[in-house]
Amino acid sequence: MAGLRVEQYVVGPVMTNCYFAVNEGTKEMLIVDPGDSAGMLIHKIKERAYQPVAVLLTHGHFDHASAAEAIAKEFSVPVYAEEHEKKTLESPAVNLCGMMGQRGVVFHADIYAKDGEVLNLAGFSIQVLHTPGHTTGGCCYYIESEQALFAGDTLFCQSVGRTDFPGGSASVLLRSIEEKLMPLPGQTKVYPGHNETTTIGYERQYNPFL
Repeated sequence: MAGLRVEQYVVGPVMTNCYFAVNEGTKEMLIVDPGDSAGMLIHKIKERAYQPVAVLLTHGHFDHASAAEAIAKEFSVPVYAEEHEKKTLESPAVNLCGMMGQRGVVFHADIYAKDGEVLNLAGFSIQVLHTPGHTTGGCCYYIESEQALFAGDTLFCQSVGRTDFPGGSASVLLRSIEEKLMPLPGQTKVYPGHNETTTIGYERQYNPFL
């Protein structure tokens, strides 16, 4: 059976990781956290003849969500986020667009998923893990069959997400990581919102915040 191929594209002013999660058998794919460079990402998708089925947002900050609407419209696919993230997406003061000098920018999701919900998309079963702390409705997307976790700004290689933005909480974030992410199999590959990939096992051993 064909499996998952992950392509990473670094986009935007704060070097955000956008991921293409591609089913190698069908060429169906998911776009995770398209934070900028909509034109480039759309070009890559068309160039490779991929078949997008959804945009997945780990959270609503501008550097993860800015290109979501353009890509969703181009391919007529829905945007997913966790159910507690509506305010972050739709509030310019919370989605941090003002940090880049933009005023009044709002984002949206078409489908708000619940913690623990399993999304059957692109031939994969994707579990939504609500991991608040960086934002109120931050989440990770876990594909158990592929041992892959799209972690957004919850967990990084030897670090964790910032908690000094609206809706952030260090204690809540650490609890999210300990309860939702650390129990995952050690070989699970972690695709974070910034910087390099890692694994759950490596973070258990070497992450100074945990």
